[in-house]
Amino acid sequence: MKAEPPSLRARLLRGLLVPLTVLLLVGIAAGYVAARALADNVYDGELAEIGRELQLHVHADAAGLRFDLSREAERTLLLDQVDEVYYAVRAPGGATLAGASELPAPARPPGPGGTAFSDATYQGRAVRVASLRGPGQTLVQVAETRAKRAQLTEELLLGLALPQLALLAAAGALLWWGVARGLAPLERLRAEVAARSHLDMSPVAAGDAPAEVRPLVAAVNELMQRLSGVLESQGRFIADTAHQLRTPVAGLKAHIEVALREEDLSQTRRALAHLYVSAERLAHLVAQLLSLARNEPHAATTRSFAPLDLNKLAFDTTMEWVTQAYARDIDLGFEGARHPVTIRGDPVRLTELINNLVDNAIRYTQRGGKVTVRVAPEGSPSFSVSDDGPRIPPEERERVFERFHRLLGTQSEGSGLGLAIVRDIATLHGASISLQEDTDGVGNTFTVSFPQETQITAP
Repeated sequence: MKAEPPSLRARLLRGLLVPLTVLLLVGIAAGYVAARALADNVYDGELAEIGRELQLHVHADAAGLRFDLSREAERTLLLDQVDEVYYAVRAPGGATLAGASELPAPARPPGPGGTAFSDATYQGRAVRVASLRGPGQTLVQVAETRAKRAQLTEELLLGLALPQLALLAAAGALLWWGVARGLAPLERLRAEVAARSHLDMSPVAAGDAPAEVRPLVAAVNELMQRLSGVLESQGRFIADTAHQLRTPVAGLKAHIEVALREEDLSQTRRALAHLYVSAERLAHLVAQLLSLARNEPHAATTRSFAPLDLNKLAFDTTMEWVTQAYARDIDLGFEGARHPVTIRGDPVRLTELINNLVDNAIRYTQRGGKVTVRVAPEGSPSFSVSDDGPRIPPEERERVFERFHRLLGTQSEGSGLGLAIVRDIATLHGASISLQEDTDGVGNTFTVSFPQETQITAP
């Protein structure tokens, strides 16, 4: 089972307290070094003083160097209630005149009249050694165990560490309070979102949220706005579907009832023919409704855009309407570009766009009329369809792209969704659609202009 990630509060406290703890440990280590050095400075003077006292008992005569210190004076001089004190007096050649001969010599002997201090080990115990250069180049060494020094170091270290530990504890409490106070706006924001209804898509108020959180709130509001658009589209689609299907379904039921009541076979066949036409219209309406839902800009989730030749796609799609145009005695023409016109788009959706425009043109053009499909590569690549249908007044040219909008006085059968689907598909491709009066003064011209991401490839 995957462990739950730590909370933001835990991450902030860990990110602040861990460096403080590291700094505390570094401070304690530095304090230990300083306390040890201070303890050595305090007691090194006593060792040097004993060494100078021992130098006074080194004499030179005709027989050579000698050391004269009575046992009583030695015990008095080396007396210490805590540590053990040792000494050694060495001749210039290194021979021991008195004291502990096993006491290690200093790595760097002092110069004439000088004193050197060093750390060493004697009889398995750590000692502090003071080395003095005496008369006749004699070397006097005084060594002392480190018990007093360790005790003083510990006292000094505790005096340094305890206040630092108290400061760390106080800093931890202040950090906990500060983090809790800093996260309070986030908690209020969480409570506000949790208390919302699932139908409430209004923007979330940032309030006193920190500046770092405001982009997140803005992104959530943008997401809710898109989700609101999707839900609104779905609701509108359901309402439109229920409204539009009610009439054809009622017509189907009526034709079925008529067919069931007829006893004359010829009348029954006529009723079934009407029933077939109604079913075909219903199937077309359902297909248009599904297409409308699939191409709704807010709800379209899959967009398979790829480079394609608009010229070839428009020609192939237009040719599929030749039979319908011939049946209505309509001259269907195609005026393409001389070279391929490459755009980025979804071929399935663009085929649907072209089909709806050509279907709309053929449906509203009178017998003997003309429909022309054009692809123009100049400037922004565009696709247009001109018809000889009823002229659409300027005040109606925006409304014809609305769902289920039908021009008054038109007798052609249609769902009123074709141009709405065309507009949605154009929007998905970042294209614009316009409606103008045809250049010959008869009918209308629908033009879809695509963004300038076109390459004209010479054959």
